[in-house]
Amino acid sequence: MKLCTIVGARPQFIKAAALSRVLRYAHEEICIHTGQHYDRNMSAIFFDELRIPQPDYNLGIAGGSHGKMTGQMLAAIEDVLVREAPDMALVYGDTNSTLAGALAAVKLHIPVCHVEAGVRMGTLISPEEVNRLLTDRVAALLCCCTQRAVKNLRREGITRGVRNTGDLMLDAALYYEGRLRPPAQGELLDFSGRPVALPQGGYYMLTCHREENTSDEALYEVMQAMQRLDAPAIYPVHPRNRERVMRLWRLGGFDHTLLTQPVGYLTSLYLVKHAKKVITDSGGLQREAFFYGVPCVTILDNPVWPETLSGNMNRLCAPKADAILRALSAAANKRTGGAPFGDGHAAEAITALITAYEEELCSL
Repeated sequence: MKLCTIVGARPQFIKAAALSRVLRYAHEEICIHTGQHYDRNMSAIFFDELRIPQPDYNLGIAGGSHGKMTGQMLAAIEDVLVREAPDMALVYGDTNSTLAGALAAVKLHIPVCHVEAGVRMGTLISPEEVNRLLTDRVAALLCCCTQRAVKNLRREGITRGVRNTGDLMLDAALYYEGRLRPPAQGELLDFSGRPVALPQGGYYMLTCHREENTSDEALYEVMQAMQRLDAPAIYPVHPRNRERVMRLWRLGGFDHTLLTQPVGYLTSLYLVKHAKKVITDSGGLQREAFFYGVPCVTILDNPVWPETLSGNMNRLCAPKADAILRALSAAANKRTGGAPFGDGHAAEAITALITAYEEELCSL
């Protein structure tokens, strides 16, 4: 089959890298990068260090409101799909790039494969939840990371084309684990371009980027909590939050938080694996912490990945300093329970599912 993979954000590059290594042995793949993450450390570095072939198309669409961004992507992706005429479109996760790719494809009668289908938070306040729901409704193949996601879809009446394939994030974490090294000179930098050294006595890993957690009030509370920890927190800041975070950091005197530029995947994975604990609102980071047995606190009201809550390895909390500190104290020090995210061979399972879909079409 000729496949068009549509990506635009950091987590999607990681998943695409894990899948493409296997997929390209069996099928032709064209990669469309929407440009949603445009900063080098949020985009280009991932293609370099993960050894992914450079995108065949870079649409350069970033910024603006959700509607504006999604609409621009929809039109631009449609043009590429008409030109390439693929047999299937692959979309990942829950970003605006995901929804735009799915809508563009299905309106051209191109089957959609949604990787990481069936994830639910249970609230439409989150724009990512809207993207997930709509993409799952139009997908022909729905590749779920866990059995819980399969059950979520079944409750919504979606059963056709649904498979529990395991999690590509686990594939990637296991595949790249042997390449992890402490950040080299120039890999961990502050906003002025100066090197940031890892604290000798250990550190916490912080990321905070979701819309609901990036108001002045929420960020202030998060950084207040970091100021009260027993070790510094390393905080790679998303480009869209940089100005606000810097202003609060200066006003509040939050010298216990080490602000850095965005980091590449391998550096991020190292920081997670060796952190005392992780504080995040990222779906990917909370899973990576779970894979490596690192206690985590997720700053969200509703669980994106309830599987990580097993044995108190992950704790949910609101963006309030006292709540974050209580959750950190309650988070377990070691993982218990099974392995709900598969066996590290999701790429093979997804490729087999796509191949079976092709064979079924050919037999009609």
